[in-house]
Amino acid sequence: MKIALVIPTMDRGGAEKQVVLLAKGLHEAGHDVRVFLLTRDGPRSAALRDAGIPVVLIGKRFKMDPTALFRLKKELIHFAPDVVHTWLFAANCFGRVAAKWAGVPVIIASERCVDPWKTSWHFRIDRRLQKLSQAITTNSTGVQGFYSANGLDPAQFVVIPNGVESVGTTGLSEIDREEAMGRLDVQPDRRLILAVGRLWPQKRIRDLIWSGELLATTHGATTLVIIGDGPQRDELVRHRDAVSSPLHVRFAGQREDVAELLPHADLFWIASEYEGQSNAVIEAMLAGVPVVASDIPGNRDLVIEGETGWLFPLGDEAALVRRSLSALNDPEECKRVSERARQRIVTEFSLDAMVERHIELYVRLLSERVLPER
Repeated sequence: MKIALVIPTMDRGGAEKQVVLLAKGLHEAGHDVRVFLLTRDGPRSAALRDAGIPVVLIGKRFKMDPTALFRLKKELIHFAPDVVHTWLFAANCFGRVAAKWAGVPVIIASERCVDPWKTSWHFRIDRRLQKLSQAITTNSTGVQGFYSANGLDPAQFVVIPNGVESVGTTGLSEIDREEAMGRLDVQPDRRLILAVGRLWPQKRIRDLIWSGELLATTHGATTLVIIGDGPQRDELVRHRDAVSSPLHVRFAGQREDVAELLPHADLFWIASEYEGQSNAVIEAMLAGVPVVASDIPGNRDLVIEGETGWLFPLGDEAALVRRSLSALNDPEECKRVSERARQRIVTEFSLDAMVERHIELYVRLLSERVLPER
């Protein structure tokens, strides 16, 4: 098949990572894949180009740039794909219309997250454009439920969980705890808590900072390391300096060695107020790290309370610390939970399964479109 994946950017986000993994998997399976970037390029494109996958920049200049729509249509006509699969709101809008105008047989959208920022105007667009697509993929039942509650047809949604790479497939090497702690500039005798995510409001990093300070004060020997970057970095560092210290809470910036560091964490934290399905949580579970997560739909799909991790009420820093203290003080329970979590990821969230389920969807929808015409 000839498959076009359309997404706004190649920034370091979860959806962008899944597009890269999917494109590489489709390419390795023998399909002709191109990735179209509606707005701008970004750091994740390097992996696509290294794999020999063409990346086409459309260059949308402003929110309603009509020239981008026509440029995308022209590129799609030139490529003549069997399937166009769009990702995220802007690409779902421009991509579905351009694909329809280009006469593409199968058009699929993708919603990756519960999006509380959307207004009634956004949902009207979503409902209108749903008529142009044969399916909408998503990574969790929580996202499906959110969009169904806002008027989209739930029958068109296809839930395909995110796929995750292991250290063995990323080409990274295994390292020992001493090296991991040295890389993070954390004293080796301290218990390591990791959090990975973009530094912006959705992730509620302030909650993590307060909790990291409270846990370190209560436990006496923990350090929370926050990996990631984003628009709130300077503000959050100032906040950390006001309420805590680098001994208790550290910022490690954007890193390429997270998969090597994860196995040496004692706990993994996520405090997000909304998610689709967190790649970081999946990767932590695969690495055998016990997860303590905010009790929201996207996290509930992964973390089964007391079985594959622990949940705490959104914004309740004290509850996060209580859960964490209980886990740190019961290593046998941590081991049991982390082993169940890892097995669940291996069974249900493998990279091969994610790619294969997309291929099956493309083939099915393409056959439904082509056979009636014959």
